[in-house]
Amino acid sequence: MLGRFLEISLRTSAIQDSLAFYEALGFIQAPAGETWPHPYAVVTDGRLFLGLHQAPIPTPTLTFVLPQLAAGVQRLEHAGIDFDQQCLGEDTFNQATFRDPNGQAVMLLEARTFSPPALDALSSCGYFAEYGLPTRAVATSREFWESLGFVALEEEPEPLRRTPLTSRHLNVALYRSRLLRQPLLTFEDRNMRQRLVRLRRQGLHVGDEIPDSLDTAANGMLTAPEGTRLLLLQA
Repeated sequence: MLGRFLEISLRTSAIQDSLAFYEALGFIQAPAGETWPHPYAVVTDGRLFLGLHQAPIPTPTLTFVLPQLAAGVQRLEHAGIDFDQQCLGEDTFNQATFRDPNGQAVMLLEARTFSPPALDALSSCGYFAEYGLPTRAVATSREFWESLGFVALEEEPEPLRRTPLTSRHLNVALYRSRLLRQPLLTFEDRNMRQRLVRLRRQGLHVGDEIPDSLDTAANGMLTAPEGTRLLLLQA
């Protein structure tokens, strides 16, 4: 329904600061085109792609590429999706946006905006597991994402109460934690304790704004300059 996942689009007021942060974590830049009129860069660990936009976009936004976008938008409208914005025409870069029941922004583009590099490596954060989406209406959110082609799994109580939603290129999880009230990029590793030690030695601040059930010696939170939160979990 949504096409192929492209990137998690993030708004940043200082793109160089954000680039330096992610590169310190082992992400590399992907060759970006000149689609956007604003400063734009993409960083990746080979699995996760983050689009850094120095522009007033909703952040974070889940961005997908859907060829023949005008027809795709029509299909989604027939399926009950209400679009906030549509820019469709022969002389423009076609795009459209909508939101899920939690206010999560989703952007559909007709073509890619960067070239993914050949890369098979983990960042210093470990394995990117999922995009964490806080919600107080799990059933409504689950039904919405299932209607878009995601497959919902049974709720998992550990390490956090969450309902996973899988797809071919992006996994989303509906979080019920009262502490985690904004979207998260969730990473996992069996040796996360050692990774956290190395991150602190690099001078990065690993926060402890995590549920009390998690050991702060083996789990932590990084916050990027633009405000993106990276949850690092002991697998």
